[in-house]
Amino acid sequence: MRECAVCNTKTDDHILECLNCGADLTTESVRARSLKSILESPRASHVFIVAPDHACPVCRDSQGTYAKDSGQIPALPHEGCSCPDGCRCRYEPLVVEVGP
Repeated sequence: MRECAVCNTKTDDHILECLNCGADLTTESVRARSLKSILESPRASHVFIVAPDHACPVCRDSQGTYAKDSGQIPALPHEGCSCPDGCRCRYEPLVVEVGP
């Protein structure tokens, strides 16, 4: 499922424009904004993709750590995901530096 970061409407993974407010979900989804925030953070060195325990093989195969500047970070939701409720993977920052 894609969730619009503008109006919180949830849609199927293949929908690229919010059905409620018309936002471009390739840049204005909760996951897209999360990735952007991680990439812009000077404290995060890598992006970690987390797949739920019940994830399909496509989601499980992409779970892991990706360097921010590698150009290899998979887009979410995964193309080819076969999870019954859609892709539930999420981006998490890998922070090496902790402190003020």
